[in-house]
Amino acid sequence: MKKYTAAIVRYEKPLDSVRKAVELSKGLDHMPSKAKVFIKPNIVIWHVNVPFPKWGVITTSRVVEDMVLLLKERGIDDITIGEGLVVRAKDKDTPAAAFEGLGYNVLKKRFGVKTINTFDRPFQEVDLGEGQTVNMNADAVNSDFVVNLPVLKTHAQTCVTLGFKNIKGTLDIESRKKCHGADAVKNLNWFVARLAGKLPPMFVLLDGIYTGERGPSYEGKLIRSNLLVASADVLSADMVGAKVLGHDPSEILHLVEAAENRGRPADLSDVDVVGEKIEDVARFHECTFPYTEDGTLPVPLKKMGIKGLTYHKYDLTMCTYCTAPNGIILNAIARAWNGIPFDDIEVLTGKMMVPTGKKKTILLGKCMYDLHKNNPNIKEMIPIKGCPPTPKSILKALKKAGIDADPEIFENIEKAPLRFMKRYEAKPEFEESFYTIR
Repeated sequence: MKKYTAAIVRYEKPLDSVRKAVELSKGLDHMPSKAKVFIKPNIVIWHVNVPFPKWGVITTSRVVEDMVLLLKERGIDDITIGEGLVVRAKDKDTPAAAFEGLGYNVLKKRFGVKTINTFDRPFQEVDLGEGQTVNMNADAVNSDFVVNLPVLKTHAQTCVTLGFKNIKGTLDIESRKKCHGADAVKNLNWFVARLAGKLPPMFVLLDGIYTGERGPSYEGKLIRSNLLVASADVLSADMVGAKVLGHDPSEILHLVEAAENRGRPADLSDVDVVGEKIEDVARFHECTFPYTEDGTLPVPLKKMGIKGLTYHKYDLTMCTYCTAPNGIILNAIARAWNGIPFDDIEVLTGKMMVPTGKKKTILLGKCMYDLHKNNPNIKEMIPIKGCPPTPKSILKALKKAGIDADPEIFENIEKAPLRFMKRYEAKPEFEESFYTIR
């Protein structure tokens, strides 16, 4: 059996710790000389006007800078940092602000590194097999080598979001939505398991200086973990990363799929783990947000005593463009609760949910509206048609359903991250300096 190597390193010192991870994993040994290198960090979200928790959400600038320095040491001059942030169509200001805020422009001036918003660049169709294609950033596809820098975190849909899942950020918007299709087999896990195979040789470094629970954004729990996981093989990195996060890779569906595609076991039996031992660093990170046993209401809302509302648990078909407002809606409902039962309302999301005969049915997003706009089983339809839905349309729908949501929540939606920032105030281990380059 062929053996693969993955390294676990405790983060202790700038550059030295990343260097150790690279050397132990032999992660750059297969990089061609004078290679054209594409660095793919993980920038889930960016807020232009307010500070927000980046720890365990966005790849630290410290790791990005260290990788650039190590590449330069090896004589690599053609380096591109590329990411496609989750933003509204034609929004160029937010990605530009993210690259500036994370210090990438300093790397541009200092080392000639190119920084690209993938939505400004050409996409190239790639064949995933079984009749499925996606459009992937052409810069990444046509590079000689990819340095994949995800955050070490769990994910509310795929349980972990590591090397495989990070590649989804190279897709165009329509391809990302396609990954969240309603096909029972060719679902999100099916797509994620195949994306990395369409890129050049790769080195994966999982940035666990800060880890994230119930990601991919900051709504979950963010933890200072001081860990790096590295491998020249994306499956090995992700399987070790899953174990470090407290999850058996044989239970992570996209990792099982990826292992089967490669003719490999999903139990780490063909992976040599060097450096730290998994059992010495592993810490369990929850994946999903808790719902009632029947999946009809988030546990926090149930504990509040909310009645007259069914808010079905999200599934794999709800894409990022509805996931973001979903949390805002739940917050608005919680704040609107006054002890009087709601008027037998249900909320449907994604692309598969079906109405269950409630008095009022809110359809969140264009996909859900298109699926049920002619459904005779809906007694009173309250559609929210946008893709993504606008704050104004969401507020209007909640009001129509009899939920007296506070308009201020939607008028000041950009300030929502401030509530999450308060969790980390006065905690010295959460340092903004990890996200700056001077």
